[in-house]
Amino acid sequence: MPHSPEDKKRAILRLRRIKGQAEALERAVESGIDCAPLLQQIVAMRGAANGLMIEVMESHLRETFGPDIDSTDTGDVSVYDDNIEGVMKILRRYLK
Repeated sequence: MPHSPEDKKRAILRLRRIKGQAEALERAVESGIDCAPLLQQIVAMRGAANGLMIEVMESHLRETFGPDIDSTDTGDVSVYDDNIEGVMKILRRYLK
C-alpha cells in the first residue's frame, strides 16, 4: 500500500487512468468497434494495471523486507536496495 502522499497521489492518478480506459472500453464494445482497436485498448488497460501493480509491489517489498530502522544492526542498506531493485527488475520484465 502506498503510504507517502506522493505515492498515494501517483496510485490514484493511475487508478483514474485505468477507470477512464475501462469506461472507454465499455463505450467501444457498446458501439460495436472492430476487434483490432478493441484489443489495442485492452492491452493499454492491462499495461496501466500492471504499472500500478509494480508500484504497489515495490512499496510492499520495501516495507516488508526493508531494513529495520529501530534495529541496532548497521548493515549495508545499499545491499538491501540492490536486492529489492533486482526483484523489481524481474517483475517489470515479466509484466510487460
